[in-house]
Amino acid sequence: MSGPDATPEKLSENPPLPESVRDHLGHELRGVYTEAAPEPRFLGDEPTVPEKFEPQIRRLETRLKTHEEGTEAVEQALDRILDAFGVTPEASETKK
Repeated sequence: MSGPDATPEKLSENPPLPESVRDHLGHELRGVYTEAAPEPRFLGDEPTVPEKFEPQIRRLETRLKTHEEGTEAVEQALDRILDAFGVTPEASETKK
């Protein structure tokens, strides 16, 4: 407290409000003085993908699908090679 009413005699006559009361009043003031701002818009909030992002998303989906299918194809090919040589993956892993 400062100003003309902040003298030691006046402070004892007007003690500060308890913290719980100050918190409550602050909460009430914030509720009254808050402005209603529009909510932020994020890419995931829209029901459809914006047109400007469709080509990039299509390329990304194609790349991910190709990677997954390629990884599976390589795994299957390696399994067939190991089978052809009579090697079991469990036996070769224990030697490492």
